[in-house]
Order: sequence, then structure tokens, then C-alpha cells
Amino acid sequence: MADALAGRVALVTGAGRGIGRAIAVTLHAQGAAVVIADSGTGIGGEGADPLVARGAAEALGARAAAFTESIASPSAAAAAVALAVKQFGGIDIVVNNAAILRDAFTFRAEPLDWEAAIRTNLSAPFYVIAAAAPIMREQAKAGRGGDYSWGRIVNIVSTAGFYGNFGQASYASAKAGLLGLTRVTALDMARTKVTCNAVAPFAATRVTESIKPQNPAQEAYKTHALAVPAQPVADLVAWLAGAEAGHVSGQLFGVRGRELMLFSQPRPAARTTVTDPAKIGAAVAGALAPHFVELSTDLEAFGAAPVL
Repeated sequence: MADALAGRVALVTGAGRGIGRAIAVTLHAQGAAVVIADSGTGIGGEGADPLVARGAAEALGARAAAFTESIASPSAAAAAVALAVKQFGGIDIVVNNAAILRDAFTFRAEPLDWEAAIRTNLSAPFYVIAAAAPIMREQAKAGRGGDYSWGRIVNIVSTAGFYGNFGQASYASAKAGLLGLTRVTALDMARTKVTCNAVAPFAATRVTESIKPQNPAQEAYKTHALAVPAQPVADLVAWLAGAEAGHVSGQLFGVRGRELMLFSQPRPAARTTVTDPAKIGAAVAGALAPHFVELSTDLEAFGAAPVL
């Protein structure tokens, strides 16, 4: 595995700490050059510390570079991609991991907080993909690395995006949108043999530390989550970035310690035909209601002890 990604160039956002850093370290250990993109902001997106990215890049040594601006703007995302190309000769792997939290109940949420979370958690990944995808297409035409099968995009999502959680309207909406972006990118880049997948991670991070449990099940989730290491997430991302996963695209994975999951994606669960509007209620009750999804949070759904 030491040279599985030799000659490849990766850009990992939010790579100065937590899951992002584990991903960057693992890609680097497998031979990739890595751009550590991290502004060093707080979990809520306030402040900045360039030493976070610089320190992570210096710890890796050769084949590592730091990008210390926030990538939540088109120009900064393009600059991060340009740094990878200028310093290491191309861009083969993109991992969109950076995220912030601006939690609030919908009846108390501030529009500016919503906009900040959407900008960092959804718009920024789009900006990075939009900057990297044209280069990946040109690399494919030029036959970079011989048989070009190395274009890889991995978006780090969250189960909050498809289960929901109390007070996380902006975070969950952004992560749900990121799954949609994953699917479209996978379709758009298929002819170029560039894959795009989503990974919902379970691991001890600043996000899990910030969880405020609303019931015993959520308390159990937090307790267990704080014991889950980030390395299994990094291992899956590295596999998705490698040659063996060249046929895998548009999928939604989950990693929880030693547990590896493939999530279903929304498709019709039941169908019926209604010819009389007055009978909609009866049709729903008879054919659709048995398939309703329980209104539970992701913290409750994954409150059981993980396999470590």
C-alpha cells in the first residue's frame, strides 16, 4: 500500500485536524502528494489560524503543501487547485471535508448563520469541484499517468443530511445537498472516468464533541462516537482514491469503526394510483403509510455501541 497512490496529487479540505488530517496522512503514506487546505477556523467558522495547515503540511514533510485561505469562495477554491497543479504537476484526488456548524432550531435560526453554513459546507465543495473537474478532463485527454483511471472526488457528508437532527437545519441541508452534488458530479464525469462518491463518517471530532444530546439515545451516541477513531474513515477514502475503486461512483458509504456501510438512496418505496382526489387519504393509508420512514434522528439511529 506504500506506493498505491504514487505520482498522484490530492487536495484535501479541512485537513489540518480530525478526519481531514487522518485522510491527508493516509493518502500521503500511500505515495500521494497532498495539499492541506485549512484556514484553521473554529467549529463555528469564526477566526483563522494559518499554523494549522502549515503545521500539518510540515509534519508530512516532502510532497505536502499548505493552503491557508478559506475555500468558501470560487477564487480561493481555484487558487487551492492551482497550487496543487503548480507545485505537484496535476490534480488527481479531491476530498471535500471542510465543514462548520451553526446550529439552531428553525424557529430561532439566523439567516446569516444559515448562509455561512451553506457557503462552507455545500458551496465550497462545488467551487473546488468546478475548479478541479476541467483540469481532470484535460488530464484524461492527455493520458496523464498512462491509462487514466485516477480521477477521484470524495465528498464527506453526514447522516444528519438524510436522517435529520434537532437544530441542524443548515448543516443537514448542506450535507443533503452535497449528496445531490455527488450524484450529479458522478454522472457529469463518468465519460472521463472520474469517480465521485460520498462518505458519511462516524468518528471522534470537534463536531461530535459539540453534540448536545436531547435524550438518552443521543447521549449514548455521543459516548460511543467519542471512542471511534478517524483512521477507518481515512482507509475507505484512500481505497476510493485508488485503482481498485475505479468502477465505484455515485455511491453513499458509511464508516463506523470496523463497520463499513453502503446506504440506500431515495427511490420510490411504494406506489399506488389515485383517480379521485377524494380518495387520496385512503390511498395513502392503504398503500403508502406502511412504508413511512420513522421520524428519528441520526443520533438515535446509530446509538448502539460501534465495532472497534
